Amino acid sequence: MTVKVRFAPSPTGRIHAGNVRAALINWLFAKKQQGLFVLRIDDTDLERSTKENEDLIETDLKWLGLNWDERYNQSKRFDIYQKAADALKADGRLYACYETADELDRRRKVQLSRGLPPVYDRAALNLTDAEKAAFEAEGRKPHWRFKLDGKRVSWEDLVRGHCEVDTTSMSDPVLIREDGAFLYTLPSVVDDIDMKITHVIRGEDHVANTGTQIEIFEALSAFFGGAPLPTFAHMTLLVGADGEGLSKRLGSMSISQMREDGLEPLAITSHLAKIGTSDPLEVAPSLEVLAEAQDFTKMGRAPARYDFDDLMRLNAGVLQAMPFAEAKPRLEALSADLGELFWETIKPNLNKFADVVEWAAIVRDDIATVIEDASFAAKALELLPDDYGRDSWSAWTAAIKDATGAKGKALFMPLRLALTGKPHGPDMGALSFLIGREKLAKRLGAAA
Repeated sequence: MTVKVRFAPSPTGRIHAGNVRAALINWLFAKKQQGLFVLRIDDTDLERSTKENEDLIETDLKWLGLNWDERYNQSKRFDIYQKAADALKADGRLYACYETADELDRRRKVQLSRGLPPVYDRAALNLTDAEKAAFEAEGRKPHWRFKLDGKRVSWEDLVRGHCEVDTTSMSDPVLIREDGAFLYTLPSVVDDIDMKITHVIRGEDHVANTGTQIEIFEALSAFFGGAPLPTFAHMTLLVGADGEGLSKRLGSMSISQMREDGLEPLAITSHLAKIGTSDPLEVAPSLEVLAEAQDFTKMGRAPARYDFDDLMRLNAGVLQAMPFAEAKPRLEALSADLGELFWETIKPNLNKFADVVEWAAIVRDDIATVIEDASFAAKALELLPDDYGRDSWSAWTAAIKDATGAKGKALFMPLRLALTGKPHGPDMGALSFLIGREKLAKRLGAAA
């Protein structure tokens, strides 16, 4: 049996870290099992779904390296959903309900006031044809509920182990709205069967839904020729570094925003693949290496902590491991390709790739620097070697130390500020050579 998984985003907005974590784990699992990854656009909400968001989802996934083997739009599959709904109606599992939202709300409040669970009472099952006709004469259109068996539904979850859901305590779910629109559940189950999805991997907020979906799956199995039930895996959800819900700032950060902000795709995927697992949080060399390490038994039951500081640390790690040949086209695009020595010198100090622009300016252009002590700068200029080479920094600073008595921070900080304008940065031996004697002298002479 070929493993087949799916990612089914809704194009009603941009995809975020939580969405992409589900896509990533599905992709890694399929890759490891030499299976198939399906992109299924959940655009049944025709009013809120947009082509712009759909295109952006594809762009984000491709940028992250999560390419798909098959692709579908649910909006083009309404015919098969209707046939499945007709089969459920014929079996008496899908029944028409005429209550308004206000009526249902009043019933729930009465049930709660009596200490009863707010479960739908199935009053619609007792409607006569005459009563239904009267409702429709009023202009009411029915919504359609799936009649649950009211039993304990169990499955073996790849993350959570043995799971059970008692559908007796649940309301019969609405599968079709009054306007005829299909809600998420029916198209999802129909597609999982029809597309032969073998594993449903998603967040644990879907655990309660799984019992309902299994019952619908079983009810439709004969219609699709006896389809086997998929295996489920429900991952814990993301929380912030403090263990609380993700902050608005982090929770609303879309993948497209991360791309625009200059984060590296491998940092994002390494971060999302490892949080909530027993593996160390470090950058993987590639998605293929991440796939080899993917294992549901490594996933814990505690919420996965999404710490933006960790993500930025991994982002810097990606840049530090990047060879010049890979960086060169990106340096050229930013007019910052000053050669391999430049890249190797400055990359340990990069948080984002775009930081190269500032360091290229420091090496190449006239910049504002900081002269804290004019006499110190003058002495440094006086001792600056005429032929400044790759290894001149050590001898030059030793001579300045002997002449001024300055040492340690008192020696190196004034020089760094005078030559780069910054209190921190790359190794000054290589950086000063890249700046060159002429600009070193000009910057030291600025005090005059």
